[in-house]
Amino acid sequence: MRTGLIVAAMVLLSLPLSAASRVDKSACTLNGKRLFGKVQVVTSFPDLKVQVVTSFPDLKVQVVTSFPDRCGKWQFVTSFPDLKIQYVTSFPDLKIQMVTSFPGVP
Repeated sequence: MRTGLIVAAMVLLSLPLSAASRVDKSACTLNGKRLFGKVQVVTSFPDLKVQVVTSFPDLKVQVVTSFPDRCGKWQFVTSFPDLKIQYVTSFPDLKIQMVTSFPGVP
């Protein structure tokens, strides 16, 4: 009985944390990377792997053309980014939902 509990605890501790539990809401960061600013989409060597979802996101993203200075506001650029992302369909670091208003951590 006791061995079963120890094994179960070890399995639970080895599971990766969801991005929502790793997002620092006060600083709007994930793994030390700011979740706002100028963002460049790349196909290799990203800072974060991102999956676009329609429900239960870790971050709501609003695309802006200027002043990406608040949590969840992204301005897409082709050079000099603050953050590089790669779109993936599985095993993302962060799940985002594109919105037209009220960006940020839900």
